Amino acid sequence: NLIGTHEVLEAARAYPPKHLMMASTSSAYGANTEMPYAEQHRAVHPMSFYAATKVANEAMAHSYAHLFDVPTTMFRFFTVYGPWGRPDMALFKFTSAILKGEPIDVYNHGDMQRDFTFVHDLVEGIVRLTAQVPGADAVGPMDSLSPVAPFRVVNIGNGAPVQLIDFIEAIEAATGRTAERNLMPMQPGDVRETWVDASLLEALVGPLPHTD
Repeated sequence: NLIGTHEVLEAARAYPPKHLMMASTSSAYGANTEMPYAEQHRAVHPMSFYAATKVANEAMAHSYAHLFDVPTTMFRFFTVYGPWGRPDMALFKFTSAILKGEPIDVYNHGDMQRDFTFVHDLVEGIVRLTAQVPGADAVGPMDSLSPVAPFRVVNIGNGAPVQLIDFIEAIEAATGRTAERNLMPMQPGDVRETWVDASLLEALVGPLPHTD
């Protein structure tokens, strides 16, 4: 993440785009307990090294936006699922194991919530944000627009946290199989819940589809 993002920023400095758009993560909120997560909340206690690299990516991009006037939007994605997802993601990993009759690992004994975001909804948000180039004018008090650079961070999520157990039960219903659940303690670096405040996104692009 650190080296790849630096290469992207150097390319943007050499060949300035109209709007640089890069992925960050809801994991940037880390140990924050204030819910729902809003862009103006502090992101200074990442719980995993992955999250730490993404927070660093945001800081790197902000400095390039300031130094080289590169208009930049960073997206904080919330638990994306759907077609073309990685096979190690919960949806595919759980489904594969359930169909094979293998146990699934359920962390924190299932006491977890995620703001699951369907990929088509997320893509719609990105497409609409393409035209919303950060400039000098904020769209309201919730705006994360930097005071010193054409730079903002935008959450993209569904806004409806779902219990992990409910997620598993939906897969069970779809497959007609019952999962063998291996209840585990919380993983180091993980968080118990995520929940997006998408008011900035909607202020910028209007209401978006929210797939249940």
